[in-house]
Amino acid sequence: MTTLSIAVVQLPHGKGLPLPGYATPQSAGMDLLAAIEEPMVLAPGDRSLIPTALSIALPAGYEAQIRPRSGLALKHGITLVNTPGTIDADYRGEIGVIMINLGHEPFTIQRGNKIAQMVIAPCLQAGWQPVTSLNQTIRGDGGFGSTGAMVQGD
Repeated sequence: MTTLSIAVVQLPHGKGLPLPGYATPQSAGMDLLAAIEEPMVLAPGDRSLIPTALSIALPAGYEAQIRPRSGLALKHGITLVNTPGTIDADYRGEIGVIMINLGHEPFTIQRGNKIAQMVIAPCLQAGWQPVTSLNQTIRGDGGFGSTGAMVQGD
């Protein structure tokens, strides 16, 4: 895997927390931690912005994607409202994670809990080319279920 050097500032309320890291050598996402002072309870249906105490400077041409943790989603119904969230290369503020409890029980977030994953990815900017028509495809303008819900056998 290629390593990209990214400048990071750990804000004062993150003191004592480790910087994001990869759980395994081939992990795509780094774990982001809750940088809260006191435990926080998310009641069913509630959402809240959880601080990470991190500000980063991504190189031009990259983004950081903030994604839910599958274990929290499966076990507790905890996910992210804006997923994947995008951190642009020119953003220099604190990374925050908008968590929501879609489960049936209150969920307590503790300082240092793994709350999301951050994936660093290259990105492109598009340039529009106005035309009067588009090339034809088999699918055409069919959307929202137009390709069917099941694989058809021979």
